[in-house]
Amino acid sequence: MSGEYPVAVNEEGIKIKAESMEPERLYHCVFENKVYLFYKDEMGLLNCYEIEDPEAVKEISENPADLEEILKKRAGF
Repeated sequence: MSGEYPVAVNEEGIKIKAESMEPERLYHCVFENKVYLFYKDEMGLLNCYEIEDPEAVKEISENPADLEEILKKRAGF
């Protein structure tokens, strides 16, 4: 995989380079006050999840390196 992050945001929206994504790895971006999560499973299928909760969006935006820990905390794990 190249060093380029496969999810980017610009004025046109979210751009995903699924071919550059590693399977079983979580990717994210913030767009229009929502966090979008992308995950390519072991079969190569792309999954997308949207988080609208303003507190979660703020926390993830301020601490993107802690994404997985924030998600676990908010899910009650």
